[in-house]
Amino acid sequence: MQETHTKLDALHHVAIQVKDIGRALQWYSENVNAETVYQDDTWALLRFQNIYLALVVPDQHPPHIAIEHEGAERHGKLKKHRDGTESIYIEDSEGNMLELMKPVNN
Repeated sequence: MQETHTKLDALHHVAIQVKDIGRALQWYSENVNAETVYQDDTWALLRFQNIYLALVVPDQHPPHIAIEHEGAERHGKLKKHRDGTESIYIEDSEGNMLELMKPVNN
């Protein structure tokens, strides 16, 4: 394994698609220990001890993995979101959707 001297990126959240935000939130509240930190008609964000889980509706948001990445703007113009975060969606070499986020604590 190659040694690195740069700061590692952080996984911020994983987004999975659900048909009904309210029904999905109810299921998660009954079956796991997580805190709902945001909810609207198209997505919700659950906080776990070590990561966030986004529940998204199919026609509004793609399923993806969000990574806090210094230099995310090198991949294109970042979009500012309602919660103040800034990010860009890209695909990896295998077609998986990634959301590169400007680090939250900067």
